[in-house]
Amino acid sequence: MKIKLAPHFAMAAMTGMALIASPVQAESLVDGSADAGKAKALTCTACHGPEGNSSSALWPNIAGQSAPYLLAQLEAFKDGSRVDPLMTSQAMLVSEQDMADLAVYFESLPAAAQSVKDAATVDRGESLYRGGNADAGVPACLGCHGPSGRGNPAAKYPALRGQHADYTAKQLNDYASGTRETDGKTRIMRDIAGRLSKEDIEALSSYVQGLR
Repeated sequence: MKIKLAPHFAMAAMTGMALIASPVQAESLVDGSADAGKAKALTCTACHGPEGNSSSALWPNIAGQSAPYLLAQLEAFKDGSRVDPLMTSQAMLVSEQDMADLAVYFESLPAAAQSVKDAATVDRGESLYRGGNADAGVPACLGCHGPSGRGNPAAKYPALRGQHADYTAKQLNDYASGTRETDGKTRIMRDIAGRLSKEDIEALSSYVQGLR
C-alpha cells in the first residue's frame, strides 16, 4: 500500500530514514560529560529510577534516550514551552551545562526492555507503526522513530522502544489536544496524534513498549 504524505510528513520521514541508515555515532551529539551527569542525577533518579528506568508507568524511561532529545526537553521545561509541575520546577534549578551533562549520562545507560502491554492489539499497533493509515492521513511512525523505535538523535526524534505504554499514550493524547506543543511550528506530532483514534493510540502505545 502506497501512502501519500503531506509535505512536512514526507520531509520528516525522508530525513529520519536517511539518518537511521547512517553509521551509529560513537560519541554523543551533545557536549556534556556522562561522569558529571551521573554525579548530578540523584534528584532525577527519585522519579526515573537509579538506572533511568521508572517504576511508574506514567513517568518516562529515559535510559538510552538520545541526548539531543533529552536536552531539548529539559530546555523546553525550563523556558515554559513544555509544562509539567514536577519537571518544570526541577528544570529551573539546573544550568545549561547541567542539562547537557544529565542528557549525556542518561543516554549512556542501557535502554529498558519490555513486552507489549496488550498482546491483543499487536496487529493494529504494528500496522500503524510500520505502515501508517493512508485513509486517515497518518504516516508510518518508523519514518521518524526507526524500525526498532531507536529514534533519530540528529533530528531530535525520540527513541520509543521500551517506553511505558501509559506514558506514550498520555503524550499522544496531549499532542492531540494541543496541551503539548514541543513539535514546534511543524506540528508534526499534533497533526498525527489528532488523526489517531483512542483505539489507535492504545494499540500504538502498547506496541512501542515492546520494541527493542
